[in-house]
Amino acid sequence: MSNTHEDAFVVEGKLALPYQYFAGTVGSRFLTALRDECKILGQRCEKCGKVFIPPRATCERCFSDLSGAWVELGTSGMVANFTVIHYEEPHHPRKAPFVIALIKLDGADTPLAHVVAGVDPSSVAVGMLVKAVFAENRIGSIMDINHFEPA
Repeated sequence: MSNTHEDAFVVEGKLALPYQYFAGTVGSRFLTALRDECKILGQRCEKCGKVFIPPRATCERCFSDLSGAWVELGTSGMVANFTVIHYEEPHHPRKAPFVIALIKLDGADTPLAHVVAGVDPSSVAVGMLVKAVFAENRIGSIMDINHFEPA
């Protein structure tokens, strides 16, 4: 910032704003099932049959309401695509290098983005079968699935 006004003194600083937000009824049910039951829930559109993970309130294909169409998905799936993260950031879930993959879980039509660990990043491949590893101390976040590892 520049100090262009003679009558103003500019103080450089950072402002942290802690906050909470409501995950909504759909997000809350999804996160609670991860935390309390180690279950991965999706939603099936009763009109067109598409199964969504992460769950959502409305079908993207036919715009039907999905509020009552919960299904339990498998904890295994296949890597549909991936990238290797080679740089450090304080908000990353792991130290670099690590893999973020789009994982098509058994029973789902859409993929879930998550960490793949327990394997050298250079060995990850599209089509690799993986399974969820749940965190020991679950708190109600997507990281209650600690990571996916080769099945």
